[in-house]
Amino acid sequence: MAFNFGAAAGAGASNPSGAFGGFGTTTTTAAPAFSFSAPTNTGTSGLFGASQNKGFGFGTSFGTGTGTGLGTGLGTGLGFGGFGTQQQQQQQQTSLGGGLFSQPAQTPAQSNQLINTASALSAPTLLGDERDAILAKWNQLQAFWGTGKGYFSNNIAPVEFTQENPFCRFKAVGYSLMPNNKDEDGLVVLVFNRKEADIRSQQQQLVESLHKILGGNQTLTVNVEGVKTMPDDQTEVIIYVVERSPNGTSRRVPATTLYAHFEQANIKSSLQQLGVSFSMARTELSPAQVKQLLQNPPAGVDPIIWEQAKVDNPDPDKLIPVPMVGFKELLRRLKVQDQMTKQHQTRLDIISEDISELQKNQTTTMAKIAQYKRKLMALSHRTLQVLIKQEIQRKSGYAIQADEEQLRVQLDIIQCELNAPTQFRGRLNELMSQIRMQNHFGAVRSEERYYIDSDLLREIKQHLKQQQEGLSHLISIIKDDLEDIKLIEHELNESIPMRGGFFS
Repeated sequence: MAFNFGAAAGAGASNPSGAFGGFGTTTTTAAPAFSFSAPTNTGTSGLFGASQNKGFGFGTSFGTGTGTGLGTGLGTGLGFGGFGTQQQQQQQQTSLGGGLFSQPAQTPAQSNQLINTASALSAPTLLGDERDAILAKWNQLQAFWGTGKGYFSNNIAPVEFTQENPFCRFKAVGYSLMPNNKDEDGLVVLVFNRKEADIRSQQQQLVESLHKILGGNQTLTVNVEGVKTMPDDQTEVIIYVVERSPNGTSRRVPATTLYAHFEQANIKSSLQQLGVSFSMARTELSPAQVKQLLQNPPAGVDPIIWEQAKVDNPDPDKLIPVPMVGFKELLRRLKVQDQMTKQHQTRLDIISEDISELQKNQTTTMAKIAQYKRKLMALSHRTLQVLIKQEIQRKSGYAIQADEEQLRVQLDIIQCELNAPTQFRGRLNELMSQIRMQNHFGAVRSEERYYIDSDLLREIKQHLKQQQEGLSHLISIIKDDLEDIKLIEHELNESIPMRGGFFS
């Protein structure tokens, strides 16, 4: 194929002739370039069994000459024709087939890859004329973009440009929150290609389906920890499984154990039928893992930029730098950021509504408290009046006692204070005179036409009304006290002749 990004040319690639000839004439016998299956090199079996390509390998094959990992492009005949030869492929197999991580075999391949890349970007010799300069610029553009193949020689396979190449310009470093869940918490994340509303409406059926996938064992119980909306109509569901033992105790299945079970081929296909597109064990990273991630820059990221990203980390204890390569990754993080912003805004709106409701309740409560205070004051005065009348009836016909004499003296002092020019009655008279004066001046200056806002005028009237009611209430209390004092004086005057008659 002309622009075949999925297959690598096999050893039988033909048409090694000229320039850009041979479109679609290459025969493909190898596996896809980005294959998640195990490598086919039998010389490297037994290191990790069938899981050699897990982790950061992404299906790279170091021994067959058909992969896309380290040493990619050597001996492959992709793209514009069969530029690779059988001899080059055999040479690559000889150099890389000795072991999966054979450093002496990888060093020449990496060196040749770097030389070929430099040749493709600076001095291609494919056409032998001025068109090679145009091809060099085209190769530079592909390298900057992070996709395509760089042709530079008729006898050497083209260089595969990926977004991990050091010349790709569309790279950045962001920060992600490290999970703080332990393995014994048993939390596993399942990402469904379904909306959150559908997941929540069918949550019970989903739990039953997952229980069937786990074998339908009665000692296992599937529980949903949380459901969260994700971009592109996806939903994240966090689950954990509780295992009950015959003696009555229970425990959560570790997250790594549950995740390993979900990664089995038959279980994974069953999950895909339910709409699961991705699964992950939510466990915290060990200090050794964090140290290893920070010490080794990701593929294609400049070590200087990586070191600066570690320095600029706002919270090294909770955040870890992660590379963002390509527009798809940037768009994905932007969608996640928008989704989190919407969730935060929704939560803020709920909090704002709760605050408004609490403020209304507080205003109502304060008004009730003020009303009850006024009612308490009125009841206190009524109670005092009842006690006064009751005391008068109880003491009727008795001589004045010593404590009552002291009370009379205290009441006389209070009366004098009330009648003092600078005390309450004088101030009340002064206030009344000022009010009358203001009313007079207001009538005289009516032609000046001052305008007051209706709401403000209403508040002023309400305030003055309350002041007037308070003054009237105070005046009534003073009058009642004066009446009581006069009554006490009258009783005292009548008791004095009687006391003299007894002792004469």
